[in-house]
Amino acid sequence: MKISKLLNKINILFFLFFVFLSSSIANEPVDIWNIDKTKLEEDTEDQNKSLILDEESEEKISVYDLNSQNNESNKSQVFLENSLENKISLYGLYDPDENNLSIEMWSQSDGAEIKKIFNNIFSKNLSRDALDLLEVILLTNSNTPTKNISREEFYNFQKNFLIKNNDLELIKLFVENNPNFFFIDDLINYYANYYLAQANIEKSCEIFDSLNEVALTSDYSSKLKIYCLINSNKIDQALLIYDLKKEVGLKDNFFEKKLFKLIGFEEESNQISDKNLLELHLSHIVVENFEYIPDDNTSKEVWKYLASANLLEKVENIDLEDIEKINLIETAVHEGNYNEDDLFSLYTRYQFNFNQLLYAKQNYKSLDNSSQRALIYQKMLLTLDINERLYLAKLLKNLFESDGLDNAFYFELSKILSASDVNKLNPDLISFYEKNIINEEAAIKKIKFNNKIIHQSKLLNYFIEKKEISKIEKETNDLLKNILKDKKYVITTNDEIMLESLKYDGVKILKKYSDKYSSTVNIPPDIQAKINNRDLGVILLRIVEIIGEDKLENLGSETLNFILIALNQLDLDAMRDKIILKTLPMRV
Repeated sequence: MKISKLLNKINILFFLFFVFLSSSIANEPVDIWNIDKTKLEEDTEDQNKSLILDEESEEKISVYDLNSQNNESNKSQVFLENSLENKISLYGLYDPDENNLSIEMWSQSDGAEIKKIFNNIFSKNLSRDALDLLEVILLTNSNTPTKNISREEFYNFQKNFLIKNNDLELIKLFVENNPNFFFIDDLINYYANYYLAQANIEKSCEIFDSLNEVALTSDYSSKLKIYCLINSNKIDQALLIYDLKKEVGLKDNFFEKKLFKLIGFEEESNQISDKNLLELHLSHIVVENFEYIPDDNTSKEVWKYLASANLLEKVENIDLEDIEKINLIETAVHEGNYNEDDLFSLYTRYQFNFNQLLYAKQNYKSLDNSSQRALIYQKMLLTLDINERLYLAKLLKNLFESDGLDNAFYFELSKILSASDVNKLNPDLISFYEKNIINEEAAIKKIKFNNKIIHQSKLLNYFIEKKEISKIEKETNDLLKNILKDKKYVITTNDEIMLESLKYDGVKILKKYSDKYSSTVNIPPDIQAKINNRDLGVILLRIVEIIGEDKLENLGSETLNFILIALNQLDLDAMRDKIILKTLPMRV
C-alpha cells in the first residue's frame, strides 16, 4: 500500500513538470525555415566522424601500434572502451625482439600461400630442427595475417603445431600465458588426456591449477576440471561448478552418477563406458570388479590407459590358440600401446619341437604369421654365431614389416644389435646394423676450432660472443692471410657461408681475399621478391618446408647457403647464428 501511494505522488509531480516544460517551449516561437545550417553541418560532421571511428574499431589494432600513437588520443579512447578480444591477435610466448622478428611479421603474407605451406609441412614427420624453427615462427607474439585467411584459421595452425610438437610442458606454458586463446579447450583436453592415458591423474590435473578463473567452453574440459577438484578433495567447489554448468545446458547422466558415487551421495550401477578416457577412468575407479577387454576398435588412448593402469590380460594367461587376440596384441605393440617386452615374452611361450627349431629357416613358412615370428625369434635366441643371429633378426624384421607391424620389433632389435660386435659382421649386414641400431650418443658436444679451415676456425666465436666489428674484422683478415698462403686451399661453400655472414654484419674483408671466391646463390625471383618486401612469415615457413624431415647438419651446402643468405637479407641474425653454430663447426 505504501509503495502504491508513493508511486501516485511521483506520477503527479512528473505530470506537473511536463506541463511546465511544454508551456515554456510554446512561449519561444521557432522559424522552422530558418534552421542554423552551420549547426546542422557540425552535427553531421560529428556523426560521420563517429561512424569512421566505429568502423576503425572493427579492424585489427596492434597493442604496439596503439602505444606508439600517444598523440592520437581519440584512437586510444576507442581502444580502451571497446573489447580487446575483437582487436588483439597476439597469442604466443616469445617477444619478437628475441629473434629480430616483428609484430607485423605476417602483414605482407598471403593466407592462401600460408595454408598451402602449412598443409604440406604438417603432412611430414618434421625433424627436431624444423619443429624448433616452427615453434619460434608460430609462438612469437604477432598480429595474425589478414589476407585470404581468418584469425581462427591461423589460431588453428598454432594449436595443431603445439599438438604435433607434443611438448606437453610447452602446451602447459602456452595455456597459462594465453588463457583466452581461441582453441584453449582443445589444448587443455590434449594435455589432460595425454597424462590420463598414462593413468597419471596428478599430472593430468596440473593443467587446471592456474586456470581457476577461466570459463571452459567444452563440456569435456569442464567435466575434467570437476573431476580434478573432487580428486583434490575440493568437493564444494566441484559441485558449485557442476551446478553452474548444468544451468547453462550440461546434461550427462553417466557423469553425474559416477560423480555422486565418488562423493558418496548415491549408489552406482555397474555401467562401463569407453566413450572417452574420462568415462573409462571413472568406470574403472567406481565400478567394483571392473573388467574391460579391448578389441580391434579400441582407441590408442584406451590401450595406453589399460596398459598403464595394469588392466591388460597377463601374458601368461593368454591362450596361444586365440590367434585373433595375439594379432591384436601385435598391432597394439606396433602402435605403441602395448609393451614390446611382453610380446616377446609371449613368443617364448610357443611350443616348437626340435626339428622345427633346427630347421626354422625352412619350416617357418608352413605356420600362421604369429607363429612364424615366434619360431624365428626363439631360433635367434638359441643361435650363438653373430652373423647367423643377425640374419635371423633381419628375417624377423621382414616378417613384421610384411604384416605392416614395422614398429613392433624396434627396441628389442636394437638390444640385439647393441650386443653384437660390428667389426665381426659380414659386409652385407653392416647397413642393416647401422639402420636399425638406436644411437644413444649425446647430441650436445663442444666446438673444436680448426684454424686451418675457415668455417671451422676461431671466427665462429663471433657468432657466440658478438665481438666488436673492428676486432672481428682484424681477426678475419689475419686468419685469411694465414690460411690462403696455401695456394692449394680451396674456399668451400661452407667457407663462403661464414664469410658472407660476417660481411652482412659489417665486417670488411680485404679485396685480395674476397676476390678468391664468388658468393653466388640462385634465389628464385618469387622468393627474392618476398625477401625484398620483408614477408617474414612466409619466408620462414618456406625454410621450415625446405628443412622438412632432415636435420640441419644433413642439408647440402647449397641448400644451407640459400637459407642463410635469405636470413641475412632479412636481418634475422639470431636465427642465422643458431643455424651456423649447429652446422659448420667440428665437434668433439
